[in-house]
Order: sequence, then C-alpha cells, then structure tokens
Amino acid sequence: MRIEILVFDGVDEMDVMGPFEVWSHAARQPEFELAVVGLDGPAEVTGLHGLQFKAPEGLGQPDALFVPGGGWMNRAEKGAWAEARRGVMTARIAELAPSLQWIGSVCTGSMLLAEAGLVKGRPATTNRGAWAELEAFGAELKTNRVVDDGTLITAGGITSGIDLALHVVERELGADVADGIAGAMEYTRDRDVYRSAD
Repeated sequence: MRIEILVFDGVDEMDVMGPFEVWSHAARQPEFELAVVGLDGPAEVTGLHGLQFKAPEGLGQPDALFVPGGGWMNRAEKGAWAEARRGVMTARIAELAPSLQWIGSVCTGSMLLAEAGLVKGRPATTNRGAWAELEAFGAELKTNRVVDDGTLITAGGITSGIDLALHVVERELGADVADGIAGAMEYTRDRDVYRSAD
C-alpha cells in the first residue's frame, strides 16, 4: 500500500509529522510505502508555524491519500481555507477519490474533503472548532478521536492524526505492528475510534 501525504503552504506541521512518524515505521514493512507530496509536483513548503520542509514528489496515483489541515478556522491567507478557496486541490481530491482504497484527514484537512464533496451523509470528524462547519456540509458528525467509515477515515484536531495513523497500521498490518510502533515512539494510544461497522 502506498500512502501519499498531501502538503501545502500553511499546513499544520504536527498534522503532517505525527502520521509521517508512524507511517515511516510502517514503511519498513515491504507492503507499505510512504511519500510526502505537493499538489503540482515537488514543493518547498512553509508550515503554519514557520517550519520549512520539502515534498520531494508530486501527487501521483496512490492507494491511499492523507490530507492534513491548518489555517482553516482563522481563514489564513495560506493553509486549508486558502486551498479550498483556490479550488484546485479540492478538485484534484474529488477526481482521485474514487480510485483510492481510502482517503483520510486530520484536523481541518476534513474541510478540504468536505469541499471536495466527500463527507455528505457519512460519519466524519474534524477539529472541534470546525464541527459546525463539517455538519453544514452534510457530514454525520462524530466526536470520536478517529472515525473510520471504510473508505473515509477522519481524525479530530492535530495530535489525533497519530491515532489515525496507528489505526490505519492496525487495519492494514495488524495490532501487533501498530502497538510495536506506538511502543517505539513511546506513545500511549488513544483507541477512541468510531467504526461504521460497529
């Protein structure tokens, strides 16, 4: 499975780095691959808090796509809100979604999925500061830390992305692998996961 993390200027650094850390450990397994990607090709990104980092590749045809957030609730000039207003990223997400095994988000990355038309009538979550907006897009709001609706996996604010990433590892590679990664990271898992199958 190849997961691509889609990054952009104004992205919240923790939204990216938490899941990246988890999935970097998982990528030691031969069936797991990870890339940080820019929308239009390789990109140099400046995060919400000023951290600069590189996305060495452009968005391709992954098995799964993960969309972080940042800059939504304060309507920042750069970040998820700005990307939604520009419309290019959300159009690409909408185009790519049907071919994916799953699409995921953390924090206000879910608002980009909402703008792409992917949450209507589906259980989902986001940063609590954007719950009302997510509901306005027709999502069935869940307040769990992670919400797994099969092909749509969303997480609440910022650090909940780590729990989403570990949940994905457990779903794809098993609980022993996920727990091993959490142990290596000295991270105590929060298993507050809503599953549609439950």
